[in-house]
Amino acid sequence: MKRMFFTILATMVFALANVASAQSLTEVLDMYFKASGQEKLIAAQSFYIKAKVSQMGMELPMEMKIKKPEKFYISIDLQGQKIIQAFDGEKGWMINPMVGAEPVELAGDQLAQARQQVDMEGELYNFEAKGHTAELAGKVNVDGKEMYRIKLTTKDGTTKDYFIDTKTNLVSKVKSKVSGQGQTVDVEQIMSDYKTIEGITMSMKIESKSPMGTAVILMEEVKINMPFDDSVFKQPVK
Repeated sequence: MKRMFFTILATMVFALANVASAQSLTEVLDMYFKASGQEKLIAAQSFYIKAKVSQMGMELPMEMKIKKPEKFYISIDLQGQKIIQAFDGEKGWMINPMVGAEPVELAGDQLAQARQQVDMEGELYNFEAKGHTAELAGKVNVDGKEMYRIKLTTKDGTTKDYFIDTKTNLVSKVKSKVSGQGQTVDVEQIMSDYKTIEGITMSMKIESKSPMGTAVILMEEVKINMPFDDSVFKQPVK
């Protein structure tokens, strides 16, 4: 009887701990959504971003177009040639002049990564409905700042750690494991220089670190609800 009592007690404590954790996660996410202007982000139907990528001593112009639902286009100008990756809502494709001039349909890890780009509202918003799981892993010190750490596992099994500044309630860093070409690598993204545009607060500087090196993306122009024809995202006919 005593053993049964302690088993029941332990079960209740575990259940209550889970409830408390879920409530804490909800509170942290609510603060983050408020600080970032999530309501405005949900209402937005499209994004146009003009940026510059600094990598290996080069500055590469970049253009990005995102449209609901699930349409995405990005082009990077590399020495006068455009590297393009896109998703039209059903199929992903890319053009890489380094390997050929014809568009190639995306599959596997490349397609999964392309699909992640189309989530304008962010992975943390409605994460359960999207098939992801998340947990609040407490507070940690990152570069001398106190951060909330949220562990996210996406529907396709990708694991990520989101670090949210306890003072600004904005994402400061994201660490993830990215799969590609038969291997998994650690990627770290550092967000800074936040700016509010039409009620949406977003990072204007993203530093990405991986075993392949470091790249810095500087946002030069952001337009919200810019009209895009669906043909922009379609794979060109050969």
